[in-house]
Amino acid sequence: MRSRYCAFVLELGEYLLDTWHPDTRPADVEFDKTVNWTGLEILATRAGGAQATRGVVHFVAHYRSAGREDSQEERSTFIREDGLWFYLDAL
Repeated sequence: MRSRYCAFVLELGEYLLDTWHPDTRPADVEFDKTVNWTGLEILATRAGGAQATRGVVHFVAHYRSAGREDSQEERSTFIREDGLWFYLDAL
């Protein structure tokens, strides 16, 4: 989760696509140039341990846009395949 947040901050579209599960991966990633990401808070996690194949991360990503502070709250589902974690979807 943290690496994907950093990829959004740094606009690393290829990394985001590489870590997105093929079943839900878009053709490309577009970045909003008016958004300045300012922080990530992990509120909770469910599963996702060393032996897990699925996990959920509840987070808030803070940003600044058009001169005002805002945030995006989400519960993201990740699945592990062949030892690698992939973003699947948001709840």
